[in-house]
Amino acid sequence: MMEESNNDVVVRIWEVNKERLARMQQKISEEPRLLRKSAGRSSCCIFRVPRTLVEINSRSYQPHIISIGPYHRGEPHLKMIEEHKWLYLGSLIARTQRHGLGLQDYLRALQPLEMEARECYSEIIHLDTHDFLEMLVLDGCFIIDFFRKIGKMHPFEPDDPLVSMSWVFSFFLRDLLLLENQLPFFVLQRLFDLTKMPGEESGPSLASLVLGFFNNTLQRPDEILQKHCNLKGKHFLDLLRLSFIPEEQELGTLDHRPTHLIQCVSKLRKAGIKLKSGKADSFLTVKFRNGVMEMPPVTIDDFLTCFFQNCVAFELCHKDCTKHITTYATLLDCLINTSKDVGHLCERNIFENYFGTDAAVARFINNLGKDVTFDPDNCYLSKLFNDVNEYYHNGWHVQLAGMKYTYFDTPWSFISAFAAFILLLLTIVQTFYTVYPYFHRQ
Repeated sequence: MMEESNNDVVVRIWEVNKERLARMQQKISEEPRLLRKSAGRSSCCIFRVPRTLVEINSRSYQPHIISIGPYHRGEPHLKMIEEHKWLYLGSLIARTQRHGLGLQDYLRALQPLEMEARECYSEIIHLDTHDFLEMLVLDGCFIIDFFRKIGKMHPFEPDDPLVSMSWVFSFFLRDLLLLENQLPFFVLQRLFDLTKMPGEESGPSLASLVLGFFNNTLQRPDEILQKHCNLKGKHFLDLLRLSFIPEEQELGTLDHRPTHLIQCVSKLRKAGIKLKSGKADSFLTVKFRNGVMEMPPVTIDDFLTCFFQNCVAFELCHKDCTKHITTYATLLDCLINTSKDVGHLCERNIFENYFGTDAAVARFINNLGKDVTFDPDNCYLSKLFNDVNEYYHNGWHVQLAGMKYTYFDTPWSFISAFAAFILLLLTIVQTFYTVYPYFHRQ
């Protein structure tokens, strides 16, 4: 009997395993769940933080007290504030019902936005239409009512624990800017416009309320916030990030020379490059001119470190956003190798350290750029990097500055150098008087 070919055997095996074949066909037709096909579109803006970043510091990406959106919905440690969301929703409805606007109107207003809102998340959201809209209304109305009260448009309930207990408020500041803990801004804008009562038409914009809320810790001047009152972001994190990007840098100032990263503070100082505190609306406005790098002051604390980390994650994931925070984080990573570098930036009033020791700040900054893709040729600081490197490798002043740094940087080094000079001078004089009689007799 003729042996069956291998192909015949394969065909017979798969005919026997029809269930396996059907499962494979089903998986082929299914859309990926954890990173959906649409995650590469510019409309997708709310991502799970990449695992490599979470492993470095998971606390900076996970909500501690409040869940916003679907990613952390229902987690047991967030239930306390979940109960208060309903109280705030009830408070908002009580105000708007007097003008004929009830809960059903909120749901109807968001129903046309459902698919657009789902597309903002990088994961498939396993909630049906009713649960998804309920989540948007509950979380969105809570945020809007909370911000209106923070902005003093309406009073808080007497002894409201969300504001009377300071530890709750401080966690709110960080939780509401986490990348995984966001609602699309257009959803919040729709609810904000819908629930605007007579007399509030000339009141602050949603962007103003958001930036004002985060300014409780950032403490930026009111005139800076006023410039961004009509700013539109993808969500709160993006809105706050955009408010730091100067208008002239939105598209970046590109340099077409091949770009190389710069040296740390200690090496730059040895080359005669000085660092000083500069004046600007944003810490992103870094300048270099005539051997001096000007950096606006920045306060390093728990809030700003969390903001930096989530911005870097957002810029890493989103298709079309600029990489300003990532570029600035790379600059800091270049400048800082040790706690001594951090100490010098603090002495120059560039850093105000409320984060911990200088070593802790150095460790944070060095971790900030780990596993992050960065293109130095295509960033807003590419020209600065090149100018600093050109100055750094310019021979004569580097040698002169190196001598000055080594021998005259501190009083003790100056005294040592001066003592060595005197010793050398005395040695020359002694040698002269020793040799002089011999030549004089000749």
